[in-house]
Amino acid sequence: MNLNNKTLLITGGTGSFGKNFTQYLLNNHPELKKIIIFSRDELKQYEMKKKYTKNKFFHKLRFFLGDIRDSARLMMAFNGVDIIIHAAALKQVDTAEYNPTEFIKTNIIGGQNIIEAAFYNNVSKVIALSTDKASSPVNLYGATKLCSDKLFISANHFLGKKKFSIVRYGNVAGSRGSVMPFFLSRKDKNSIDITNKNMTRFSISLKDSINLIMWTIKNSFGGEIIVPKIPSYRIIDLAKAVNDKAKINIIGIREGEKIHEEMISENESINSLDIGDKYIILPHNKKKIKNYYLKKFKVKKIKKGLSYNSGSNLKFLSITELKNILKKIDYK
Repeated sequence: MNLNNKTLLITGGTGSFGKNFTQYLLNNHPELKKIIIFSRDELKQYEMKKKYTKNKFFHKLRFFLGDIRDSARLMMAFNGVDIIIHAAALKQVDTAEYNPTEFIKTNIIGGQNIIEAAFYNNVSKVIALSTDKASSPVNLYGATKLCSDKLFISANHFLGKKKFSIVRYGNVAGSRGSVMPFFLSRKDKNSIDITNKNMTRFSISLKDSINLIMWTIKNSFGGEIIVPKIPSYRIIDLAKAVNDKAKINIIGIREGEKIHEEMISENESINSLDIGDKYIILPHNKKKIKNYYLKKFKVKKIKKGLSYNSGSNLKFLSITELKNILKKIDYK
Protein backbone atom coordinates (compact mmCIF):
# COMPACT_ATOMS: atom_id res chain seq x y z
CA MET A 1 0.00 0.00 0.00
CA ASN A 2 1.36 3.39 -1.00
CA LEU A 3 1.59 5.89 1.89
CA ASN A 4 1.48 8.98 -0.31
CA ASN A 5 -1.05 11.50 1.07
CA LYS A 6 -2.44 8.87 3.47
CA THR A 7 -3.59 9.45 7.05
CA LEU A 8 -2.33 6.89 9.57
CA LEU A 9 -3.66 6.53 13.12
CA ILE A 10 -1.98 4.66 15.98
CA THR A 11 -4.10 3.53 18.91
CA GLY A 12 -2.03 3.40 22.08
CA GLY A 13 0.22 5.86 20.28
CA THR A 14 1.96 7.06 23.45
CA GLY A 15 3.18 3.56 24.42
CA SER A 16 6.64 2.12 23.74
CA PHE A 17 5.80 0.94 20.24
CA GLY A 18 3.68 3.98 19.36
CA LYS A 19 6.37 6.50 20.27
CA ASN A 20 9.09 4.68 18.34
CA PHE A 21 6.84 4.07 15.35
CA THR A 22 5.90 7.76 15.26
CA GLN A 23 9.59 8.72 15.29
CA TYR A 24 10.23 6.30 12.43
CA LEU A 25 7.35 7.68 10.35
CA LEU A 26 8.41 11.31 10.86
CA ASN A 27 11.98 10.47 9.83
CA ASN A 28 11.23 8.17 6.89
CA HIS A 29 7.77 8.85 5.49
CA PRO A 30 7.18 12.56 4.93
CA GLU A 31 4.76 11.61 2.14
CA LEU A 32 2.12 10.82 4.80
CA LYS A 33 -0.61 13.43 5.03
CA LYS A 34 -1.19 13.02 8.78
CA ILE A 35 -0.12 10.85 11.71
CA ILE A 36 -2.75 10.69 14.46
CA ILE A 37 -1.78 9.66 17.99
CA PHE A 38 -4.82 8.19 19.74
CA SER A 39 -4.39 7.46 23.44
CA ARG A 40 -6.00 8.06 26.81
CA ASP A 41 -2.89 9.45 28.55
CA GLU A 42 -2.95 13.25 28.54
CA LEU A 43 0.51 13.64 30.12
CA LYS A 44 2.20 11.32 27.62
CA GLN A 45 0.57 13.17 24.74
CA TYR A 46 1.88 16.45 26.15
CA GLU A 47 5.38 14.96 26.46
CA MET A 48 5.27 13.68 22.88
CA LYS A 49 4.18 17.08 21.59
CA LYS A 50 7.13 18.72 23.35
CA LYS A 51 9.56 16.14 21.94
CA TYR A 52 8.53 16.71 18.32
CA THR A 53 7.83 20.45 18.34
CA LYS A 54 11.06 21.20 16.45
CA ASN A 55 10.67 18.33 13.97
CA LYS A 56 10.19 19.75 10.47
CA PHE A 57 7.18 17.48 9.98
CA PHE A 58 5.54 18.32 13.31
CA HIS A 59 2.64 19.88 11.41
CA LYS A 60 1.66 16.39 10.25
CA LEU A 61 1.10 15.18 13.84
CA ARG A 62 -2.32 15.21 15.46
CA PHE A 63 -3.14 14.18 19.03
CA PHE A 64 -6.54 12.68 19.80
CA LEU A 65 -7.36 12.04 23.45
CA GLY A 66 -9.67 9.08 23.91
CA ASP A 67 -10.21 5.50 25.03
CA ILE A 68 -10.87 2.57 22.69
CA ARG A 69 -13.68 1.58 25.08
CA ASP A 70 -15.53 4.70 23.84
CA SER A 71 -17.05 3.77 20.48
CA ALA A 72 -18.40 7.28 19.80
CA ARG A 73 -14.95 8.77 20.27
CA LEU A 74 -13.45 6.23 17.87
CA MET A 75 -16.09 7.11 15.26
CA MET A 76 -14.88 10.71 15.40
CA ALA A 77 -11.17 9.86 15.51
CA PHE A 78 -11.30 7.56 12.45
CA ASN A 79 -12.91 10.13 10.17
CA GLY A 80 -10.67 10.50 7.12
CA VAL A 81 -8.21 7.82 8.28
CA ASP A 82 -6.73 5.40 5.72
CA ILE A 83 -4.60 3.10 7.90
CA ILE A 84 -4.97 2.10 11.56
CA ILE A 85 -2.23 0.47 13.62
CA HIS A 86 -3.96 -0.90 16.70
CA ALA A 87 -1.42 -1.05 19.55
CA ALA A 88 -3.64 -0.11 22.51
CA ALA A 89 -4.05 -2.87 25.10
CA LEU A 90 -3.89 -3.81 28.75
CA LYS A 91 -1.09 -6.37 28.88
CA GLN A 92 0.27 -7.20 32.35
CA VAL A 93 -0.31 -10.92 32.87
CA ASP A 94 -0.58 -10.97 36.65
CA THR A 95 -2.72 -7.81 36.75
CA ALA A 96 -5.19 -9.41 34.33
CA GLU A 97 -5.78 -12.36 36.65
CA TYR A 98 -7.17 -10.03 39.34
CA ASN A 99 -8.84 -7.46 37.07
CA PRO A 100 -10.38 -9.63 34.34
CA THR A 101 -13.32 -7.40 33.41
CA GLU A 102 -11.04 -4.41 32.80
CA PHE A 103 -8.96 -6.44 30.35
CA ILE A 104 -12.12 -7.70 28.64
CA LYS A 105 -13.41 -4.12 28.25
CA THR A 106 -10.19 -2.87 26.67
CA ASN A 107 -8.79 -5.83 24.75
CA ILE A 108 -12.02 -7.42 23.51
CA ILE A 109 -14.79 -4.80 23.56
CA GLY A 110 -12.29 -2.09 22.62
CA GLY A 111 -11.17 -4.23 19.68
CA GLN A 112 -14.75 -4.65 18.46
CA ASN A 113 -15.27 -0.89 18.77
CA ILE A 114 -12.27 -0.35 16.48
CA ILE A 115 -13.65 -2.80 13.91
CA GLU A 116 -17.05 -1.08 13.81
CA ALA A 117 -15.60 2.44 13.66
CA ALA A 118 -13.21 1.35 10.88
CA PHE A 119 -16.11 0.00 8.82
CA TYR A 120 -18.24 3.08 9.45
CA ASN A 121 -15.41 5.39 8.29
CA ASN A 122 -14.35 3.15 5.37
CA VAL A 123 -10.77 2.77 6.64
CA SER A 124 -8.68 0.94 4.00
CA LYS A 125 -6.41 -1.16 6.24
CA VAL A 126 -6.31 -2.11 9.93
CA ILE A 127 -3.33 -3.92 11.46
CA ALA A 128 -3.77 -5.16 15.03
CA LEU A 129 -0.76 -5.99 17.20
CA SER A 130 -1.09 -9.29 19.03
CA THR A 131 1.15 -11.37 21.29
CA ASP A 132 2.63 -14.85 21.62
CA LYS A 133 0.40 -15.23 24.67
CA ALA A 134 -2.62 -15.45 22.35
CA SER A 135 -1.49 -18.88 21.11
CA SER A 136 -2.86 -21.64 23.36
CA PRO A 137 -3.41 -19.13 26.19
CA VAL A 138 -3.20 -20.14 29.85
CA ASN A 139 -3.78 -16.66 31.28
CA LEU A 140 -6.60 -14.17 30.97
CA TYR A 141 -4.51 -11.60 29.09
CA GLY A 142 -3.67 -14.16 26.41
CA ALA A 143 -7.31 -15.25 26.25
CA THR A 144 -8.49 -11.66 25.68
CA LYS A 145 -5.93 -11.19 22.91
CA LEU A 146 -6.93 -14.49 21.28
CA CYS A 147 -10.56 -13.36 21.35
CA SER A 148 -9.56 -9.96 19.94
CA ASP A 149 -7.58 -11.66 17.14
CA LYS A 150 -10.61 -13.79 16.28
CA LEU A 151 -12.80 -10.67 16.09
CA PHE A 152 -10.41 -8.92 13.69
CA ILE A 153 -10.03 -11.98 11.45
CA SER A 154 -13.79 -12.59 11.43
CA ALA A 155 -14.43 -8.93 10.53
CA ASN A 156 -13.03 -9.64 7.06
CA HIS A 157 -16.21 -11.59 6.26
CA PHE A 158 -18.36 -8.51 6.76
CA LEU A 159 -19.46 -7.11 3.37
CA GLY A 160 -16.68 -9.22 1.82
CA LYS A 161 -14.04 -6.55 2.50
CA LYS A 162 -10.50 -7.73 3.31
CA LYS A 163 -8.92 -5.04 5.43
CA PHE A 164 -8.02 -6.52 8.85
CA SER A 165 -4.71 -8.30 9.55
CA ILE A 166 -2.95 -9.43 12.73
CA VAL A 167 0.75 -9.23 13.57
CA ARG A 168 1.76 -11.64 16.35
CA TYR A 169 5.18 -11.43 17.98
CA GLY A 170 7.00 -11.94 21.28
CA ASN A 171 8.42 -9.63 23.93
CA VAL A 172 9.66 -6.33 22.52
CA ALA A 173 13.11 -5.74 24.01
CA GLY A 174 12.97 -2.81 26.41
CA SER A 175 9.24 -2.12 26.15
CA ARG A 176 7.50 -0.66 29.18
CA GLY A 177 6.64 -3.32 31.76
CA SER A 178 8.72 -6.07 30.12
CA VAL A 179 11.34 -8.25 31.79
CA MET A 180 14.50 -6.60 30.41
CA PRO A 181 14.05 -3.15 31.98
CA PHE A 182 12.82 -4.82 35.18
CA PHE A 183 15.99 -6.91 35.47
CA LEU A 184 18.14 -3.88 34.61
CA SER A 185 16.55 -1.99 37.50
CA ARG A 186 18.10 -4.63 39.77
CA LYS A 187 21.54 -4.83 38.17
CA ASP A 188 23.26 -3.29 41.21
CA LYS A 189 21.56 -5.66 43.65
CA ASN A 190 23.16 -8.76 45.12
CA SER A 191 20.44 -11.05 43.80
CA ILE A 192 17.96 -11.40 40.94
CA ASP A 193 14.68 -13.30 41.25
CA ILE A 194 13.53 -15.54 38.40
CA THR A 195 10.45 -17.71 38.44
CA ASN A 196 11.80 -20.85 36.73
CA LYS A 197 15.34 -21.77 35.66
CA ASN A 198 14.11 -23.37 32.40
CA MET A 199 11.92 -20.45 31.31
CA THR A 200 12.38 -19.02 27.79
CA ARG A 201 10.92 -16.10 25.89
CA PHE A 202 10.86 -14.83 22.32
CA SER A 203 12.55 -11.49 21.68
CA ILE A 204 12.11 -8.83 19.00
CA SER A 205 13.69 -5.39 18.84
CA LEU A 206 11.61 -2.24 18.46
CA LYS A 207 13.31 -1.67 15.11
CA ASP A 208 12.33 -5.14 13.87
CA SER A 209 8.77 -4.74 15.13
CA ILE A 210 8.48 -1.48 13.17
CA ASN A 211 9.91 -3.12 10.03
CA LEU A 212 7.36 -5.91 10.44
CA ILE A 213 4.47 -3.43 10.60
CA MET A 214 5.75 -1.61 7.50
CA TRP A 215 6.01 -4.95 5.68
CA THR A 216 2.44 -5.75 6.71
CA ILE A 217 1.12 -2.38 5.50
CA LYS A 218 2.68 -3.07 2.11
CA ASN A 219 2.01 -6.80 1.71
CA SER A 220 -0.91 -8.04 3.82
CA PHE A 221 -3.98 -9.43 2.07
CA GLY A 222 -6.43 -9.28 4.97
CA GLY A 223 -7.53 -12.12 7.22
CA GLU A 224 -4.08 -13.51 8.05
CA ILE A 225 -1.94 -13.62 11.19
CA ILE A 226 1.66 -12.70 10.39
CA VAL A 227 4.33 -14.26 12.62
CA PRO A 228 8.01 -13.29 12.30
CA LYS A 229 10.84 -15.77 12.83
CA ILE A 230 12.68 -14.29 15.80
CA PRO A 231 15.19 -15.58 18.38
CA SER A 232 14.52 -16.84 21.88
CA TYR A 233 16.47 -16.33 25.07
CA ARG A 234 16.69 -18.13 28.39
CA ILE A 235 15.56 -16.05 31.36
CA ILE A 236 18.50 -17.36 33.40
CA ASP A 237 20.88 -16.14 30.66
CA LEU A 238 19.22 -12.73 30.78
CA ALA A 239 19.82 -12.55 34.53
CA LYS A 240 23.49 -13.44 33.99
CA ALA A 241 23.76 -10.81 31.25
CA VAL A 242 22.46 -8.18 33.66
CA ASN A 243 24.78 -9.16 36.53
CA ASP A 244 26.82 -12.33 36.34
CA LYS A 245 27.86 -11.98 39.99
CA ALA A 246 24.34 -11.71 41.41
CA LYS A 247 22.78 -14.65 43.21
CA ILE A 248 19.83 -16.10 41.28
CA ASN A 249 16.78 -16.92 43.39
CA ILE A 250 14.16 -19.30 41.96
CA ILE A 251 10.85 -18.04 43.36
CA GLY A 252 8.29 -20.11 41.43
CA ILE A 253 6.03 -19.38 38.48
CA ARG A 254 3.62 -16.47 38.81
CA GLU A 255 -0.08 -16.91 38.18
CA GLY A 256 -0.74 -17.08 34.45
CA GLU A 257 2.90 -17.63 33.40
CA LYS A 258 4.12 -20.24 30.92
CA ILE A 259 7.57 -21.80 31.02
CA HIS A 260 7.79 -21.44 27.24
CA GLU A 261 5.80 -19.12 24.97
CA GLU A 262 4.30 -20.23 21.68
CA MET A 263 3.59 -18.22 18.52
CA ILE A 264 2.10 -20.98 16.39
CA SER A 265 0.36 -23.97 17.92
CA GLU A 266 0.38 -27.42 16.34
CA ASN A 267 -3.25 -26.92 15.31
CA GLU A 268 -2.54 -23.50 13.77
CA SER A 269 0.41 -24.86 11.77
CA ILE A 270 -1.98 -26.99 9.70
CA ASN A 271 -3.24 -23.76 8.08
CA SER A 272 0.08 -21.92 7.94
CA LEU A 273 2.61 -20.99 5.26
CA ASP A 274 6.37 -20.51 5.57
CA ILE A 275 7.50 -17.57 3.40
CA GLY A 276 11.13 -17.49 4.56
CA ASP A 277 11.54 -15.04 7.44
CA LYS A 278 7.85 -15.19 8.42
CA TYR A 279 4.98 -17.58 8.91
CA ILE A 280 1.48 -16.76 7.69
CA ILE A 281 -1.45 -18.28 9.61
CA LEU A 282 -4.37 -18.50 7.19
CA PRO A 283 -8.07 -18.10 8.06
CA HIS A 284 -10.57 -20.92 7.62
CA ASN A 285 -11.76 -19.69 4.20
CA LYS A 286 -8.20 -19.59 2.92
CA LYS A 287 -8.29 -20.20 -0.84
CA LYS A 288 -7.90 -16.58 -2.08
CA ILE A 289 -5.36 -15.54 0.53
CA LYS A 290 -3.35 -18.73 0.06
CA ASN A 291 -3.18 -18.15 -3.70
CA TYR A 292 -2.12 -14.54 -3.06
CA TYR A 293 0.89 -15.63 -0.99
CA LEU A 294 1.77 -18.51 -3.34
CA LYS A 295 1.97 -16.06 -6.24
CA LYS A 296 3.75 -13.26 -4.37
CA PHE A 297 6.32 -15.20 -2.28
CA LYS A 298 8.46 -18.30 -2.33
CA VAL A 299 6.51 -20.58 -0.01
CA LYS A 300 8.16 -23.47 1.84
CA LYS A 301 6.40 -26.55 3.10
CA ILE A 302 5.78 -26.53 6.86
CA LYS A 303 6.87 -29.54 8.84
CA LYS A 304 3.89 -31.60 10.00
CA GLY A 305 3.02 -30.95 13.64
CA LEU A 306 5.06 -27.75 13.89
CA SER A 307 4.77 -25.86 17.16
CA TYR A 308 6.69 -22.59 16.99
CA ASN A 309 7.80 -22.51 20.60
CA SER A 310 10.37 -20.36 22.44
CA GLY A 311 11.79 -23.45 24.14
CA SER A 312 12.42 -25.43 20.94
CA ASN A 313 13.36 -22.46 18.74
CA LEU A 314 16.34 -22.92 16.42
CA LYS A 315 17.90 -19.57 17.35
CA PHE A 316 18.80 -18.56 20.92
CA LEU A 317 20.47 -15.30 21.96
CA SER A 318 23.79 -15.80 23.75
CA ILE A 319 24.68 -13.99 26.97
CA THR A 320 26.98 -11.72 24.94
CA GLU A 321 24.17 -10.90 22.50
CA LEU A 322 21.84 -10.19 25.43
CA LYS A 323 24.42 -7.85 26.96
CA ASN A 324 24.59 -5.90 23.70
CA ILE A 325 20.79 -5.59 23.62
CA LEU A 326 20.68 -4.46 27.26
CA LYS A 327 23.17 -1.65 26.57
CA LYS A 328 20.59 0.02 24.31
CA ILE A 329 17.72 -0.07 26.81
CA ASP A 330 16.74 2.97 28.84
CA TYR A 331 15.27 1.50 32.00
CA LYS A 332 15.16 4.51 34.32
